Amino acid sequence: MTKPADGRKRVVIEGVDPEIDAGRFPAKRIIGDAVRVEADVFADGHDKVACYLLFRHEGDDTLHRVKMEPLGNDRWRAAFQADKLGNYFYTVAGRVDHFGTWRSDLLKRLEAGQDVSLDLQTGGKLVEQAARHAEGKDAVQLADWAQTLRTRCHAEDTKVLALDADLAEMMERHADTAFETRYERELRVVVDPTRARFSSWYEMFPRSAAIPGKHGTFKDAESRLKNIAGMGFDVLYLPPIHPIGHSFRKGKNNSVTAEAGDVGSPWAIGSEAGGHTAIHPELGTLAGFQHFSAEAKRFGLEIALDIAFQCSPDHPWVKAHPQWFRHRADGSIQYAENPPKKYQDIYPLDFESEDWAALWDALKGVFVFWIEQGVRIFRVDNPHTKAFPFWEWCIAEIKRDYEDVLFLAEAFTRPRVMERLAKVGFSQSYTYFTWRNTKQELTEYMDQLFGTDVKEYFRPNFWPNTPDILPEQLQIGGRPAFISRVVLAATLGTNYGIYGPAYELLENVPTKPGSEEYLNSEKYELKAWDIDSQKSLAPLITAVNRARRENAALQTNYELTFHPVDNPYLICYSKRSAECENTVLVVVNLDPFHVQAGWVELDFSKLGLDAREPFQVHDQLADKRYLWQGTKNYVELSPVEIPAHIFRVMRRIRTEKDFDYYL
Repeated sequence: MTKPADGRKRVVIEGVDPEIDAGRFPAKRIIGDAVRVEADVFADGHDKVACYLLFRHEGDDTLHRVKMEPLGNDRWRAAFQADKLGNYFYTVAGRVDHFGTWRSDLLKRLEAGQDVSLDLQTGGKLVEQAARHAEGKDAVQLADWAQTLRTRCHAEDTKVLALDADLAEMMERHADTAFETRYERELRVVVDPTRARFSSWYEMFPRSAAIPGKHGTFKDAESRLKNIAGMGFDVLYLPPIHPIGHSFRKGKNNSVTAEAGDVGSPWAIGSEAGGHTAIHPELGTLAGFQHFSAEAKRFGLEIALDIAFQCSPDHPWVKAHPQWFRHRADGSIQYAENPPKKYQDIYPLDFESEDWAALWDALKGVFVFWIEQGVRIFRVDNPHTKAFPFWEWCIAEIKRDYEDVLFLAEAFTRPRVMERLAKVGFSQSYTYFTWRNTKQELTEYMDQLFGTDVKEYFRPNFWPNTPDILPEQLQIGGRPAFISRVVLAATLGTNYGIYGPAYELLENVPTKPGSEEYLNSEKYELKAWDIDSQKSLAPLITAVNRARRENAALQTNYELTFHPVDNPYLICYSKRSAECENTVLVVVNLDPFHVQAGWVELDFSKLGLDAREPFQVHDQLADKRYLWQGTKNYVELSPVEIPAHIFRVMRRIRTEKDFDYYL
């Protein structure tokens, strides 16, 4: 083994956090976040160490230094504020702190009543060395202090000077960093807009917005915007809006034979009218889409577009670039399959094509086209069936020029694959929440998402239903299940969405027992929705979204705590924003058929409460208030009413006039 470049660097730096795959991928934060960094920093022997967090924004050449504070057992922490979008780079540096060690030893000797005259002379040498690194007034001041320590070592005021805070601060500022160890990697954190962490999505097929039997247009869909915004959603997600192919078009209920008038699946993209940068003629024009987007923004809604990188046999790329598709032994293009299912109306792209570079450029161009139309959010269909290197390159290229663009990965697949997509750049991801129903399943899954290192880069987006997935719980549980699942989705995580109007109108009939496909699925036909129906959950969903907006605790995933309940069908958890002094406590009945009751055992340390004081809980759904006392409190939830509480926890405030109130 060869000698190091400089063996006098004695500090060791390990266990830096966050660090994703040895620095291969960035951690993720939201603009305005404090980026907290921890590390194990230590040296041989008993010398003290000083360590620093070094950071810079990608647009800034200045490397800022923040001194790290000890947490105990050689663990250190510091933070910096992420006040710009884009990438921040950070690392950790450490050095043996000779002056700090000397000062600490001097204090011990003084407390023991020992003679410290020689020690003061040693300190004078250290201060003299620092003076050589300083300039101006600092250099003069340090030289003066060095002289005092070395020549007046018997004077009492010299001992006071040795422990002076101003001297320590100036020594820190002009410390010799020649033997400073710097962590071997420069790490990265990507900073996204606030909506990456907190968003409420509503999925709608604009073609179903017209009167029954008529294909809807963007103009028709504008009539729905007020209703959607009124429920409190802020992202309106549209399935593909492009021309739909004619060849092998699917009929109603995924029939392999389309009848006259069947509109086909929006995911079979491309026809003589164009491909991924064209709009389905029956929806309208590009100008109509732009007007629709502007109207949505007027109602506080951001449009999210579905990007599905697959083509119908009629897509212009099939003729222009046949090399971008996989071919079968007979020379025909391979259609999509998930044996035994066949999707003859869709051709997958071949990411092993010899012309892969041109294919990558074309796919990136699709995103750029819609970004230039004002779209900033994309829901990407089945990204796990496309190459990881493509996504890493494409997302980095786009975010280099458009820092505020967000990508949602629709990847219901294996955990490692989902996590890799998050690492390579996806801002949010669909999850397994859709199939987590019991208390144990929910608590264990939330611990995986929010209690492990996955939380540093994977942002979940919880969906209780999608056009592809009608979970069994919604099929059999009726209205109570729809209420409990939307409450869970909206309060366990900060990002959630529903496929509507199917959700608020309690659509729950599958094609057959054991299937998760909707009967008469909107994916294959126009649907006439009675959005004014008396059975609609719109008022309840509105209350849920209002609670999300009004409680900062529901806008973070960092402080999720589960509280024991002596009933397996009741789940209780809290979220807290200490900065905003806001705490929310949620209790949900997981049984859609029976009244469930039990005693909640609260962890007061997680609620920011004094166990000796009574407190009030305000139910944000039923607008009722309850006075609670102590760690154990009784709850009872009926599925025929509202099978959930979203409580805002209100502390008792005592006043001098013996009038108490709750805040």
